[in-house]
Amino acid sequence: MTQLHYIFDPVCGWCYGAAPLISAARTIPGLKLVFHAGGMMTGMNRRPVTTQLRNYIVASDERIAQLTGQVFGKDYLDGLLRDSSVVLNSAPPSTAILAAEQLAGRGLDMLKQLQIAHYVHGLRIAEIEVLQNIANEMCLDVTAFIAAYVRLDGLETQLHFSDSREMLARVGGQGFPTLALEYADATFERIDLGKWLGNVEQWTDYLRHITGSKGDEESSINELACNIDGCSI
Repeated sequence: MTQLHYIFDPVCGWCYGAAPLISAARTIPGLKLVFHAGGMMTGMNRRPVTTQLRNYIVASDERIAQLTGQVFGKDYLDGLLRDSSVVLNSAPPSTAILAAEQLAGRGLDMLKQLQIAHYVHGLRIAEIEVLQNIANEMCLDVTAFIAAYVRLDGLETQLHFSDSREMLARVGGQGFPTLALEYADATFERIDLGKWLGNVEQWTDYLRHITGSKGDEESSINELACNIDGCSI
């Protein structure tokens, strides 16, 4: 089976922009989607929302919205991003994704709900109470979810980040999001994600085409730059 590796971060705006592509990929028969949370803002890289950072993020988000049609809510733009007490931290939401996957195979569902909570509703997705509420809304067993979260918090999440960074290097990615196809012969092909943003129908047709065989079609090895237009590491 062809695998699509998705290397992302839950507080990466361009990953939110790519969310419709990920949702579409999950519907393709014969394609296995494998996720890798990269830990963009963890440890010393956690970032308080300063005025400078807000201006940087808003400029990027405006471009994402234009290219993809993804909605950035008022509670996010005028609430979360104007709250100087907020610290952007990838680790807790990433642990929640791993917990949902371990508990019910629903890591990608958790990612989608986290992105909506953050970018639409302006919620603090690094706080355990918010994560617990999202798990409840997803009809997960909250007690089991918290137990899984506690098990995976810390070392297990850091090991996942390390594995994700190894995958990123293996496929030649430069940041988040990075998508790469792995074929049955264990070869990888990194996808030029930029040309598919906002083009879900064409993206779906492309994936349907390549799931049978690689064919003669070549994909660019150029990945979406992760700076003002993305999320660098």
